[in-house]
This record gives sequence, structure tokens and C-alpha cells, in this order.
Amino acid sequence: MKYVPDATGDRHFADDLTVDRDDVDGLLSELDEYAVEQALQISENSDDDVEITVLTVGPEDAKDALRKALSMGADKAVHVEDDDIHGTDALGTSLVLAKAIEKAGYDLVISGMASTDGTMGVVPALLAERLGVPQVTLLSEVSVEDGTVKGRRDGDAASEQLEASLPAVVSVTDQSGEARYPSFKGIMAAKKKPVQSWDLSDLDIEAEDVGLEGAYTTVDSAAERPARTAGTIVKDEGEGGKQLAEFLAGQKFI
Repeated sequence: MKYVPDATGDRHFADDLTVDRDDVDGLLSELDEYAVEQALQISENSDDDVEITVLTVGPEDAKDALRKALSMGADKAVHVEDDDIHGTDALGTSLVLAKAIEKAGYDLVISGMASTDGTMGVVPALLAERLGVPQVTLLSEVSVEDGTVKGRRDGDAASEQLEASLPAVVSVTDQSGEARYPSFKGIMAAKKKPVQSWDLSDLDIEAEDVGLEGAYTTVDSAAERPARTAGTIVKDEGEGGKQLAEFLAGQKFI
């Protein structure tokens, strides 16, 4: 579960060209809420005892994202926090997640299709590769039965029915089912649920393998988005259609 800057806030880059997370409110990534919902539904539909652990990598405030997931119904949480993680790219993030997931133990990893800040959508695949397990990504429907995870992936022209043996990694889209709102009872219960805190030493990860120093990608420059300019107003005094056509042709729309 990723703790991300609020998309409605005034987001900008810090001096080191990483996202400035101190001057904007954060929250649980909306796309990851769908993953929590699917985990809860799998648990509710299972005859076995299912334990849902939510995991995040981020600063102290990232616990807010975990508490949101716990209030929805997850059982326990793991928070990986370490100053040396600052500036980690997708490859480094997948390393930290993989080590934490292996330490926690798992049968099925469920994530959102992408984060709402980076929107790269590659971490589930990277994670599956590091764990050495099958990946079934971008599912709009998911279920688990007899040691197999099954799901439907919807494309522009067709839908695919996919399955993989457990353990596995899956990601779900925003079409997989509306995430539930935490109830008052769930919010109160979340305060008593366990949240473990780990750092890089707990995961046997060296600082130089993550953070800005260990990143495989780098941001060379960033600039503020230009202010929106006023649009072209066409007054229809008998020639409006012609002027509109000329404008569209000038923009190569027609």
C-alpha cells in the first residue's frame, strides 16, 4: 500500500528533484484501495483462515495509509521506514518490498495497478521477478481456489481469463470493485491492530542499494507546468462555422 501526496494538493519537487512530501498532505493511494478490497473479498469467500497483512514503504506519516487499510478490515500491518530509502526508484522499491514480503511470509501478494504519484505500473512485475513467482497483472476480477489464483484481464478488443499457482503476485485495476468505506467499528478496531516497523538492517539491505545513490533512474531537470492560457473565443456572426473549421485545421485536428 503506497502513501502518496494528495493529488488535489500543491505538489512540487524538492531541491534534489524528488517529490516534496513535507508540504502536502498524504493519503493511501486510491488505486491501492482496490487491492485491499479484493484481499478482503478473498478472505470473506474463503473457507480457510486468511490473514491479510498490509505493507508500505515510506516516512513516518505513511502509517496513516496502513491505518486506513486496517480500518477497512486488514488484520495487521508492516511499515518499512529508513532515511536511506529516500529517493529510491521503482527497482529499489521492488527490492525493499520483496525482502519485506519474504520476511513477513505470504501466499498471495495483491497490489494496485499503479501508484497515483509515479503511475509507472511496473512494481508488481518487478516484485514477482524478485520473488521468483508468477505474476497475473491488471485484473478486473480475481478469485482464489484450491491453491490457484484466477482472474480476468480486460483489454480494448478482448478479455483474457488468466490463472497461476500460488504463491503469486497480482495487481488489480480500478474496475475490480468499489473499495468499501471504513466503518466506525473498523476505525476503532484498527487502533488495536499490530503495526510492525522495520528498517533496512532488518531486511539485510545495504543503504547503497537503494535511495538516490542506488537508483537506476535519475531526474535531470524539472519545471513548473506553464500557466493555462485563455482559449480562443469564436463569436458567431455568420462566419462562426468557418472560423471554427479554420482553427481546427490550424491545430491539425481536421
